[in-house]
Amino acid sequence: MNKTKLSRGNIILYVVLVVLIILLFIPSTRSLLQQGLMKLGLFKPTLEAPVEKAPDTPVVAQVSSSFSNEKGEIINTASLKGKVVFINFWATWCGPCIQEMPSIQVLHDKLKDNPNVEFLLVEIDHENELAKEFMEKEKLNMPIYFPEGDIPNTWLGQSIPVTVILDKEGNIAARHEGMADYSTKQVEQFIVDLSNK
Repeated sequence: MNKTKLSRGNIILYVVLVVLIILLFIPSTRSLLQQGLMKLGLFKPTLEAPVEKAPDTPVVAQVSSSFSNEKGEIINTASLKGKVVFINFWATWCGPCIQEMPSIQVLHDKLKDNPNVEFLLVEIDHENELAKEFMEKEKLNMPIYFPEGDIPNTWLGQSIPVTVILDKEGNIAARHEGMADYSTKQVEQFIVDLSNK
């Protein structure tokens, strides 16, 4: 009798595993699964408080980069000194990038009236029309930017999505590679604390 229960249990386990594997290969269910896992807290961004420099630490040259918006207006991150800058590097073809966008929208909505915080969602492939269509389709209203030159490799590595948060001095306060849920109170508080310094 135990063997029968064990066999049924194994069969149910195998059926569940096969269904989950199949669901992972269907794009629409994969995105729902990824968003669900983000809401469960499995994709938390890495946020660490900036390390205070010792007085005798040599000053390292800060990096900056230029980006253009849909209107062709160019902004350089060096001109944003005095603000906390949330930069998300993404592309329209990147599934994890697309999955984290709603959480970034939530964060943007919470902080958009803070004059000390700036959001730059940088579509790295310069696909203006595709990026605009994506934002409209998903009902997202965040500012889209495109690279105007090289992006520092301390910001963008070999994969996307990557999110970089710069403090008011232009230093990296946090950098997270991979999909994450940015709608949490922890992320909001991290940025607010930086903006109040």
